[in-house]
Amino acid sequence: IVPRGGASTCGTEVVYRIGVNSAEVQVRELDPAQGRYAEVLEFDPAEEAPAEYAAYRDDVGTRFRVALAEGVTSWQVVEELGQVDVLEGEIAEVPAEGTLAPDSYEVSRGDTRASLIERMENAQEVILAEAWQNRADDLPYDDPMEALTMASIVEKETGNAEERFLVASVFVNRIERGMRLQTDPTVIYGITGGEGVLGRGIRQSELRAETPYNTYVIDGLPPTPIANPGRASIEAALNPADSDYVYFVAKTLDPADGHNFATTLAEHNDNVAAYRRLEAERANQ
Repeated sequence: IVPRGGASTCGTEVVYRIGVNSAEVQVRELDPAQGRYAEVLEFDPAEEAPAEYAAYRDDVGTRFRVALAEGVTSWQVVEELGQVDVLEGEIAEVPAEGTLAPDSYEVSRGDTRASLIERMENAQEVILAEAWQNRADDLPYDDPMEALTMASIVEKETGNAEERFLVASVFVNRIERGMRLQTDPTVIYGITGGEGVLGRGIRQSELRAETPYNTYVIDGLPPTPIANPGRASIEAALNPADSDYVYFVAKTLDPADGHNFATTLAEHNDNVAAYRRLEAERANQ
């Protein structure tokens, strides 16, 4: 797509998106008639940028944003910020997991990567402090960092905004009843250390491995968050739904469809069997 008359003179925005599974650069132009942005260019920052990208980037009227998806790890953020070509400088070390607020941040040419990390940390600190101040009574957390760890697990377990509070209630109920959390995302984090996606299923040997993050083996919460949770998951962890649920499993093969929740193992086993049938049906198609 060739910029009209060379480079755009106004209403252009370059967004560097850092997602859980991939990153991308989007160039968007404001449509005055619609009052909204329309995408005109998209590419993987790890690959060579299209030739026309430079004209958009170098236009003095172009604005820039860095957008973090909920659930990205701190290592992913540092790696991808290195690809943002309007930022300068190095990041001395990977920030503590969970301490970066997923959000969209406006940046300017010449801003340092370190200063942007500091903005992300400050934002997450404010979000966590507010949620901790307004938390429900009698939660099984000794401090805000334990709540942040729970929020990261909730973030990785569901992308369905409507059920975050129910998912949080399951894990709170399990802790209060002395049950292990038994959540796959913690196992995966113990394998990858947050450095990219696993890209395969979890092996039985990995489910039995004694790592600090394997909640099939350890009691209670893992030692740190396993991702950077968004505000909604933090609020869910600190104000979980009032439920008796201690189990859940996906309703369908589409994560967006949410989960079936259960109070008994027998009910949960029925839900798991229904999910396995869906898996078998897909495999036979």
